[in-house]
Amino acid sequence: MKQTTYKIADMNLWQGRVDAEEGPLARRWHQQVQSLTGPSAAGVALLGFCSDAGVRRNQGNPGAAMGPKALRTAAANLSWHGELPLYDGGDVFCHEDELELAQSLYAEQVARLLNSGHRVIGLGGGHEIAFGSFTGLMRHLQDRGSQPRVGIINFDAHLDLRRSARASSGTPFNQCALLCEQLGTPFHYTCIGVSRCHNTAALFDRAEQLNTRIVLDEQLNGWNPVPLFDALDQALAEVDVIYLTICLDVLPASLAPGVSAPAVRGMDMGLLEAALERIKASNKVMMADIAELNPARDHHSLTARVAARLLARLAG
Repeated sequence: MKQTTYKIADMNLWQGRVDAEEGPLARRWHQQVQSLTGPSAAGVALLGFCSDAGVRRNQGNPGAAMGPKALRTAAANLSWHGELPLYDGGDVFCHEDELELAQSLYAEQVARLLNSGHRVIGLGGGHEIAFGSFTGLMRHLQDRGSQPRVGIINFDAHLDLRRSARASSGTPFNQCALLCEQLGTPFHYTCIGVSRCHNTAALFDRAEQLNTRIVLDEQLNGWNPVPLFDALDQALAEVDVIYLTICLDVLPASLAPGVSAPAVRGMDMGLLEAALERIKASNKVMMADIAELNPARDHHSLTARVAARLLARLAG
């Protein structure tokens, strides 16, 4: 009988070209990645969240449950330039509408990997992955007896602050805010690339209540990165630890068609990569993920390739 569960990595997904005659510097991701099944040296650990239950609850287009598989396939043949060991930590599979159970299982795996000293990168899945990632990070910090100031930086066309009774891909950061309230810790949330046309006044009102720092998509221009960099610098300065999440619908539909809700404008890929480098340079990123890759709506695996490039930048 099918059920929501965790499974170790399917290493058959990691296939690609081999340039043996060019020596060890010609290594690719599929040659570097190892299955993470026991104690290992600290490295970068990938963890899949195979769910689109939240997308379906949010009245979106399903298909993101296959995102982790497509992302691994697209990343497998990339050139490897990292220094740390690279691990595939497996997947959490959400069965039908068992979203809360899947988020709990995923958070448990995130905390376990962080407790083992790994940097964790989650592979979505709908953006309901975010509540699992944040919960796992907070659980790890509690296990460590640490109380640093934690901030969320989300690249996303949507605020994802809905106050629905049931969790969905539209609620994760409202859930994070409620979790912070339960834990008695401040909620620091910055959302970059927000589309005014695709977020209601009610969502902007909720964002204001939560002191959310917002940079609209219309403020993101390659010839003037000041609004973006100012927001990032403020977000980084006010916390000790960052949870970084990228919803692929922050990119224009011409570049990322394979998402539940493609963006009309989006932000420039080069600007997004520059922002990621600025965040990484702070050395505060403890948890990251990439969400909303939907292979069922992709064109020639373009979105998967974009996601793989972002994954490489996060892992490097």
